[in-house]
Amino acid sequence: MAIRYICAAVAFFTLSIALVPPAEAAPPRGGKKKAAAVESVRDFRSQHFLIYTDLPPAEARSLLKDLENMLKLIAAYWGRQPRGIIECCVVDDLASWPDELIAKMEPEGLRKIKEGAGVCISAKMTKGKKFISKSRVYAVAEGGVPLHEAVHAYCHQTFGRAGPRWYAECMAEMGHYWEKDVIGVNVPENVIRYLKSSEPRPLESLIDNEEKLGGTWQDYCWWWMLGHMLDNNPNYFAQYRSFGRMILAGKEITFQDVFGPTAKELDFELRFFRQNLQNGYRVDLCSWDWKKKFTDRLPAGRAITVSVRADRGWQPSGLTVAADAAYDFETEGIWKVDKKGDSIDAGGADDGRGRLVGALLKDYQLGEEFELGKSGSFTARGDGDLYLRCRTPWNKVGDGSGKIDVRLEKK
Repeated sequence: MAIRYICAAVAFFTLSIALVPPAEAAPPRGGKKKAAAVESVRDFRSQHFLIYTDLPPAEARSLLKDLENMLKLIAAYWGRQPRGIIECCVVDDLASWPDELIAKMEPEGLRKIKEGAGVCISAKMTKGKKFISKSRVYAVAEGGVPLHEAVHAYCHQTFGRAGPRWYAECMAEMGHYWEKDVIGVNVPENVIRYLKSSEPRPLESLIDNEEKLGGTWQDYCWWWMLGHMLDNNPNYFAQYRSFGRMILAGKEITFQDVFGPTAKELDFELRFFRQNLQNGYRVDLCSWDWKKKFTDRLPAGRAITVSVRADRGWQPSGLTVAADAAYDFETEGIWKVDKKGDSIDAGGADDGRGRLVGALLKDYQLGEEFELGKSGSFTARGDGDLYLRCRTPWNKVGDGSGKIDVRLEKK
């Protein structure tokens, strides 16, 4: 017996909707004659998936391979092997589907396919004295929609739930972009363009603790960004992964319970991530060290020395500077800004790459970058904590190596 309820509160029946951004959207094509035979739609099987599709056999098998690879990654991430076979109805061109097969589709699934989107329909069923979850995916063949919905199907069949909407959707978006051994940002360019050009959304606006699914493609972009930052940033990833396991186990816990104490730092790092977002960007290398102690008490003749690595983003100097105060600095050491490049000192290359630069952070607002170089002096443009880095493109930080020791002294 299957129990189906359209009620997120009891979580027996849930819908997750995946929308393709306009730049990628490709609604089912029309214009073909309805002369296709039933054989135009075939089923293809793999270890964990059964898909019904009108895709050509080579494309269908390629999709199965992508689904299995993704499932392997997310199962390892959550530490739980998938349960049961995930059934997927994947439509390339609805006009080629015979009427008798269309009539067998669930109405919500058919509606989402006509919209050029996707949906995961999940229900809990009784098996003896136990409840088991069963999911069915309906998706267009475009834009990674089948992979997104398959993440939801895995969660429901394996855990019986997918968690609050922001978490469920950001994990589904992350899941269908994941590639083995790829740590940096790896998303379509139109996602990056949208996030960098749209009005910023504050952190609290992204969090929805209700167990419901769906949203606009714009929502999915923001949720992906939040999830990617949390899951790859050493300041938050342990709490984020623990949070995910707890909510999938049915524990009553909210985002605020876990991240409330670090909300200001998290909000700053999310804004910083968005500002510098590009494919190849490494959140793990560009995270902020919030534990470093700073001092504004540096008597004349006393100095602070700090090591700055080429393969990291902004790094704390330990010195809080005062507006209009002058400071001397000297450097020692060499670094590289790319793996095959020459070693250079803190003066950098002729094009400015590899030069030592600074910026001031105050009240979670980062000031403009200013040049330092190998040695010299600077006058602080305002009060704030001094951060330093090796100037390099943000998506190339991981290519750097070596470190420079910087000696700072108040004049």
